[in-house]
Amino acid sequence: MADQEITCRDCGATFIFTEGEQEFYSSKNLSAPQRCKECRAAAKAKRMSERQMHDAVCAKCGAECQVPFKPRSVEEGGKPVLCRECFMAERGNQ
Repeated sequence: MADQEITCRDCGATFIFTEGEQEFYSSKNLSAPQRCKECRAAAKAKRMSERQMHDAVCAKCGAECQVPFKPRSVEEGGKPVLCRECFMAERGNQ
């Protein structure tokens, strides 16, 4: 598998899709990128700035926090909400 030269669909710049990147994408069942690194970062920043945040209370430490989804109570079939710190701590323990 050789490096591929791809043209960004947003800005028209060419970028290299390396052999290592191709192997990684293939292992994750992903298709080749259509945007250069800069345009991907810009698109992600735009999505993040448009994201609506919702107030919540951490089920572990009780701190007020904001999450990118509308929390539902356990009675409504929701799961406990964790603040960023508790979420990262739980993730680190797994």
